[in-house]
Amino acid sequence: MFRQLADLLRDRITSGALAPGAPLPSELRMAQEYGLSRTSVRQAVALLRSEGLVIVQPPRGTFVRAAEPTETVTLLKGDTATARMPTPAERRELEMGEGIPVIMIFRADGSHELYAADRIRIGR
Repeated sequence: MFRQLADLLRDRITSGALAPGAPLPSELRMAQEYGLSRTSVRQAVALLRSEGLVIVQPPRGTFVRAAEPTETVTLLKGDTATARMPTPAERRELEMGEGIPVIMIFRADGSHELYAADRIRIGR
């Protein structure tokens, strides 16, 4: 059941019906509205949080995550890029939410750079 609620909320977020920064209804309200337990509502919110779609700010509530400004990172000849989930230390260093991968750029000169995937575009 929690996956169905997560799907419903995800659709509202991606369609723009729930705009960036908008609060989600309270756990209690969603449980009552959809006839679910609060545990199911929490699971649905946790899933959306792991996908990087919402942020939880106790005790304020849960909000649709705003898109981050992006920068373009240029790959030069011989450079490569890979994606992976960040370590807890990397998440703190880059001030990232849960569920967002990092992009590691390996430069031809042997150096490397780490970026939050939701904040970069890779160009040539």
